[in-house]
Amino acid sequence: MFMGEYSHTVDTKGRLIIPAKMREALGFTAVVTKGLDGCLFVYTEEDWKQFEEKLRTLPLTNKNARQFTRFFLAGAASCEFDKQGRILLPQVLRDFAGLTKDVVLAGVGSRIEIWSKERWEENLSSYDESMEDVAENMADLGFSI
Repeated sequence: MFMGEYSHTVDTKGRLIIPAKMREALGFTAVVTKGLDGCLFVYTEEDWKQFEEKLRTLPLTNKNARQFTRFFLAGAASCEFDKQGRILLPQVLRDFAGLTKDVVLAGVGSRIEIWSKERWEENLSSYDESMEDVAENMADLGFSI
């Protein structure tokens, strides 16, 4: 399970150091794809395979299902760690998430999210205004504190 928040930088070649605690859980490779809310999602190979299986169950005849599947699979990349614990983020993924230099890695359970620092801060600033509303609506999803 991934948790925690880490600040790092993407170098000029598009490489990003993944924190040691996260690397241990990821193994030798990670799958990086477009995420929701303008960030990137990072999965272990095992969790990615489970996610892929869920996508395969979606009906091909449903337009939303096709778009949803295409969104995650078309941009996905398997990334290996180098000796310094870095992965090379493909340019298309860096562009999608607006990653230029300063980034935030957030552990959120079964995945890691990679955010541009600016988008992360914008996202956090909205929490104060809406988190109580979000928490109230979690009961509709069967979750209670």
